[in-house]
Amino acid sequence: QVQLVESGGGLVQPGGSLRLSCTASGIGFSIHAMGWYRQAPGKQRELVATISTGGYRNYADSVKGRTTISRDNAKKSIYLQMNSLKPEDTAVYYCHDEYTLSWGQGTQVTVSS
Repeated sequence: QVQLVESGGGLVQPGGSLRLSCTASGIGFSIHAMGWYRQAPGKQRELVATISTGGYRNYADSVKGRTTISRDNAKKSIYLQMNSLKPEDTAVYYCHDEYTLSWGQGTQVTVSS
């Protein structure tokens, strides 16, 4: 059974930074593409970024240039470094296994002064 556990969310002021983490268990992590998605209140869940097994990265236009996705296969983890945060980045952020289609429970990110 796949388990994905996110951490690192919180309250941050506009212009600030956060680093989200997601640790996986129960899967052959190194052979799975992984991603981060987010869902704001009243909106559909949307892609933030994905990273392939070979390290190829894909970003949503809304976060490009401000966000970096990375992975550490030895730790079965992926990370999302978010800089220059804006109020519109406020959402619950979810980790996603692109192969098994499993989701984590989400971590709240709130950008507010």
